[in-house]
Amino acid sequence: MVNPQRILVTGGAGFLGSRLCEHLLSQGHSVTCLDNYFTGCKQNIEHLLDQSSFEVTCHDVTLPLSLEIDQIYNLACPASPVHYQHDPVKTTRTSVLGAINMLDLAHQTGARILQASTSEVYGDPAVHPQPEEYWGNVNPIGIRACYDEGKRCAETLFFDYYREYGVDISIARIFNTYGPGMQVNDGRVISNFIVQALKNQPITIYGDGSQTRSFCYRDDLIEGLVRLMNSSLTGPINLGNPNPFSMNELAELVIKMTGSQSTIEHHDLPADDPSQRQPDIQRAVDGLGWKAETPLHDGLLKTIAYFKGRLANND
Repeated sequence: MVNPQRILVTGGAGFLGSRLCEHLLSQGHSVTCLDNYFTGCKQNIEHLLDQSSFEVTCHDVTLPLSLEIDQIYNLACPASPVHYQHDPVKTTRTSVLGAINMLDLAHQTGARILQASTSEVYGDPAVHPQPEEYWGNVNPIGIRACYDEGKRCAETLFFDYYREYGVDISIARIFNTYGPGMQVNDGRVISNFIVQALKNQPITIYGDGSQTRSFCYRDDLIEGLVRLMNSSLTGPINLGNPNPFSMNELAELVIKMTGSQSTIEHHDLPADDPSQRQPDIQRAVDGLGWKAETPLHDGLLKTIAYFKGRLANND
């Protein structure tokens, strides 16, 4: 029997946040979804609005918040390069001021707080796969730094609040995640490839396509976040699928699965784009009994079906 909690999800109308809200409600919790809709979408949470234990608050995490709460999932921040580079100052403010405000709230209420950090803290890593002990290889003044360094600073704040004030923290480093609920213009590689393939447009690959990513299905990731929140671990803990695929392999698989007539076009690689990204998830396996269960092919089937529906409705 789950002990009902009052839970705040910042970024709750986003791709992961909305699915997390849905999952927590199904477990009998009361959920407050906080979002300013910078990248979140009201459509993601419309089906939850008739539940009495669900509340939506339009609020920006860069501003303080007062709320009686038991747990905080801090997911608020643009996660796609297209979106976080659109307003890099806003991205840094969201990561840093958002962390401070949510940590202050956790300190005031005694809530346990989970930070949705990112594999981007490893930058363009020189160690493969990436264990949590690796400090990373990040360009602090590059075009990705607003997100990379913003998240790194948030992790610093979490551990300083833990050491100085005794705030009950946990940090998840999330690796590439995909699935239904992504926006058509999300800007991340799986959504880009699927949308281009379904439209029979050229598949855009940056660089020679040999760079690798490890793709974790949405529901697997949500399970990992919830397990971490309900553990006693501070982290950081990597959450992701440790099986890497090159961009060329992914493009060919998407074309095959969609029956697309798309060709592949190569463009210049953006600055500071990581050549490899692969999580070492042993901490998650040992500490949470968690690992990604969904094969890429199975997750892509569901994601392709979702985007077919979105495009059919001209979304």
